[in-house]
Amino acid sequence: MADKKTRADRPLSPHLQVYRLSMTFLMSGFHRATGFALYFGMAIPAAWLLAVASGSDWFELANSLINTLPGRFILFGYSWGLIHHMLGGVRHLIWDTGRGLDLVSVEIFARATLIGSIALTLAVWLAAFALGGFQS
Repeated sequence: MADKKTRADRPLSPHLQVYRLSMTFLMSGFHRATGFALYFGMAIPAAWLLAVASGSDWFELANSLINTLPGRFILFGYSWGLIHHMLGGVRHLIWDTGRGLDLVSVEIFARATLIGSIALTLAVWLAAFALGGFQS
């Protein structure tokens, strides 16, 4: 009777009601969401490149759409998603080497991914405005 099983005090399979909302959980979700959004968001640069190749009228139309407030908002979100997904990929690459897998490092990586993606996106956009990249 040494193999007698006792009932565990915790659930046997994880469930959303058991988890508390953590930064690592959110960053995992953001990484998946940005990957999904970038898949469909590739239509933006593809359409812009197609407009460049189609002549000056189409190029002017594409630029006028991008230079609207909603166009810039979408482009800002796309650029943040691209940078966030890239930093998440770097984080996973580091994890693939077996480093940074302890709980403290995982939390630091999650925060660094979010803060870094916001900072780099703002830096790219500030540089674009400073260099005259968004002129109507």
